[in-house]
Amino acid sequence: MTAQRGPAASPSLRRLLVTILVMMAVIMQVLDITIANVSLPYMQASLSATLDQVSWVLTSYVVAAAVMTAPVGWLANRFGIKPLLLICVTGFTLASMLCGIAQNIEEMVLFRVLQGMFGAALVPLAQSVMLGIYPPEKRGWAMSLFGMGVMIGPIMGPMLGGWLTEYYSWRWIFYINLPFGIATVIGLVTCMDDTEGNPSQPFDWLGFAAFGIAIGAF
Repeated sequence: MTAQRGPAASPSLRRLLVTILVMMAVIMQVLDITIANVSLPYMQASLSATLDQVSWVLTSYVVAAAVMTAPVGWLANRFGIKPLLLICVTGFTLASMLCGIAQNIEEMVLFRVLQGMFGAALVPLAQSVMLGIYPPEKRGWAMSLFGMGVMIGPIMGPMLGGWLTEYYSWRWIFYINLPFGIATVIGLVTCMDDTEGNPSQPFDWLGFAAFGIAIGAF
């Protein structure tokens, strides 16, 4: 995988900006694991769903993310880290908007699956970017910052979700991703080095299909 330089800027400034951008992507993804927890009763009433049905708002996201985490390494090698990261952030942001405008439980579960599929790559890709942009002597600090972002998202989720639901609407727990997602995409396009993939990278489709079926069945 080869890299090409992006727009002219001081290396330290570009590194700082890329760090902020990828951490925003990470926090968006892990935040959505728990942000909907306290809003389920409101969704259940608004979407005319049963308790069992509305629980799939959480389950579908987690299952989709678990299944799609497996091929992230292959996708990054095949298409390049930057293109894949841009696709995933864009898809996650659009799926968040669709979740916010969902009119029934079937649409909500479908859009949450899409959100989980696109969001699955954000954490591993962000970690790969952090390791790539920092020299070896600073990678420990970079990983501690990364770990803090991964931990703070699920902790903030219920509090932020409850506040948004109480003072605005449960739909805003998804709409809140839009400005951060758009800013992340624009920032990555302008600040992150371009990367190229390997089109001849093979993929074990049978293994991936078996893994996906096993996770879904479990």
